[in-house]
Amino acid sequence: MALRPLDNALPTTPERPKKQAKVAVSIQKQSDFGVNDENKAPLPPTADVSVDYIPSENLEAMPDPETQITGLTEGLDSKDWTKVCESLNNARRFALFHSALLAPILEKVLLVQVKAMKNPRSALCKTSIMASADIFNAFGDDLLQPTTSVAFDQMLLQLLLKASQDKKFVCEEADRALKAMVGSTTSLPLLHKLHAYVNHANPRIRAKAAISISHCVSKMGLEGMKEFGLVSLVQIAADLLNDRLPEAREAARSTVISIYDALTENEEQKQESWQSFCQSNLSPLHALSMAKITLSQ
Repeated sequence: MALRPLDNALPTTPERPKKQAKVAVSIQKQSDFGVNDENKAPLPPTADVSVDYIPSENLEAMPDPETQITGLTEGLDSKDWTKVCESLNNARRFALFHSALLAPILEKVLLVQVKAMKNPRSALCKTSIMASADIFNAFGDDLLQPTTSVAFDQMLLQLLLKASQDKKFVCEEADRALKAMVGSTTSLPLLHKLHAYVNHANPRIRAKAAISISHCVSKMGLEGMKEFGLVSLVQIAADLLNDRLPEAREAARSTVISIYDALTENEEQKQESWQSFCQSNLSPLHALSMAKITLSQ
């Protein structure tokens, strides 16, 4: 009786390798997808993290830029996200050390950055944000030219979105990129672009836009403010003073102080002049709020 169970068990032994072979094939098939292979992800990122997050000051010039620029576009178009990260870091090197070679494909680079910022992989997203800061510093107002303006607008929106999200290390990197943007571009045209976001439905985006606006206004003189529209600028600040988020309200207060300082710089009766201006151009409630801010100075 004991022999029958042993005999019955024998046929199962050759079937086990078949099951193992199916699992191996399945794993092999998944590994062929590269970008979407979550099983492979833990290994490459551990090796790539230090490469992805290279500080700008540690970047070096390309050894053979004239030859290497030809392969940059191909790398940016790769379906392998690690190669895209590598290419974005190379784009940063071109921007900082060989900007003339990068200029002809600048729009292409910006659009790849926008796509990378939308990617759920944090390493790719952060690398793209770091690249945007270096490109802002390298090209400045050139990014506002018609050839790159549309791509710039898309990147601005993505930076505001990333600065508004919960992932702290991505948020902080986006904040740094927005500061680089404000510091490297002329305030007036940038202010026109940021103005579109002060009424955004997302309160966090409004707050980040308000912060960038306050930084822009702090760089402007009275003539620049007048060119934008002094009344419009004051009204933007007045509306943001009542925003839901404290970051937006604090940025609005900073904007008000910058406008007040510029407008009353040559006035002997500063507070009286300021109150008269606000009362002439704002609702009584907003005018009162403005007066309270400057009185606390």
